[in-house]
Amino acid sequence: MNVPVPTTVIVGGGFTGLFTALYLSQQRYAGRIVLINPADHFVFRPLLYELLTGQMNSEQVWPSFETLLAGSTVKFVQDSAEYVDLADHRVELTSGESYRYDYLVLAPGTLIDFYHIPGAAENALPFRSGQDALKLQQQLHTCLERASQCTDSEERRKLLTVAIVGAGDSGVELAATLGDWLAERYTALGGNRKEIRIVLLHRNREILSERTTPRLQKTARVALASRAVPVELLTATVVNKVEPERVEYRRDAQTVCLPAATIIWTAGTAIPSVIKNLAIPDENRDPCGRPYITPTQHLIAYPEVFAGGDCVTLRKPKPATAQVAYLQAKAIAQNLIAASAGEGPKAASLALRGTLMKLGLREAAAEIYDQYEVKGRLGHTIRQLTYLELLPVPIHNLKNTAEWMSDEIFQGAKNTAEPGAAQKSGGA
Repeated sequence: MNVPVPTTVIVGGGFTGLFTALYLSQQRYAGRIVLINPADHFVFRPLLYELLTGQMNSEQVWPSFETLLAGSTVKFVQDSAEYVDLADHRVELTSGESYRYDYLVLAPGTLIDFYHIPGAAENALPFRSGQDALKLQQQLHTCLERASQCTDSEERRKLLTVAIVGAGDSGVELAATLGDWLAERYTALGGNRKEIRIVLLHRNREILSERTTPRLQKTARVALASRAVPVELLTATVVNKVEPERVEYRRDAQTVCLPAATIIWTAGTAIPSVIKNLAIPDENRDPCGRPYITPTQHLIAYPEVFAGGDCVTLRKPKPATAQVAYLQAKAIAQNLIAASAGEGPKAASLALRGTLMKLGLREAAAEIYDQYEVKGRLGHTIRQLTYLELLPVPIHNLKNTAEWMSDEIFQGAKNTAEPGAAQKSGGA
């Protein structure tokens, strides 16, 4: 008698989707695994800054799914999921194809949101993919080279001005990185780094995400101001429109036009249509429209549907980080394996080591278990090793050692901090 083989369809090839697929394959999951993603490359977003600055290459930060899934049991489909029929257990794709599922994993991530601001989509550069990072790299290289040969002071000032819209985690990390990297690059071309201007505009008064500790916010502000090119932080600033090489914003009841050859958008995200169009009641969504999920990573009322990543949320939200997505993927995969064996699901263990933030070319802040802060070069080392551990492929044979090294450094940093070398959470 033939036993039916269940089909598990995974929508989205970000951290949650990819790592769920890899974990299932590594554990010799008996079911059929289909991974659907619109792009043919995985994006390791926490290390996009290293791709931008050349500290890491595209094969490390932006590898193809063909490479990542080689030798696995995962079928990769390059397409976009348009609609999920929860009643019929079917995923409809942009191409017109559809896949039926026994189990579904929803992890499509989020999209960039320009908030309908005139000209933003056309004239600002996003920073979410490997292609975005390389395009920005080329743009900045061109501007620096042109500026180094430009005799018109006004034109040179515009070429050397970078405007970043949005001081959330991505905007702050990008601004801090550019504050060091652009100074090095322009100095190497014979230019004066003091001519470079980096302006970070933010709608709210407080920077970073809502769940960031006051201490880390203070650390980030200090880091931005102390880069080789100090970052000008403009909070309580509303962008009115974005034109070619110019941003118009309003601050302190005054409208200002900022000439900038490079304008980068890191201001916000929106959930994709495949999540918006799920036939679930409004009470099962948060105010932003994200579906609530259970502690076992299930979509409420749908035990065959799992979900993770930043397009969904728990009732008590966790930060939208790579660490959380990785842990969610492991929990989803384990519950899928349990389901195939006729066992019940278990709640995901989302215990985080802490918060990591890049605050310069070779500096970072690491809040160890969100209690102790380590910053500077040691913080940078902790961040690098933590993300090396999460990389889906070995990088220069470092991944095998990164796992134990990051554990040792985290514990060592905690032990060093406890006697008073660093302040506990909530301190100034």
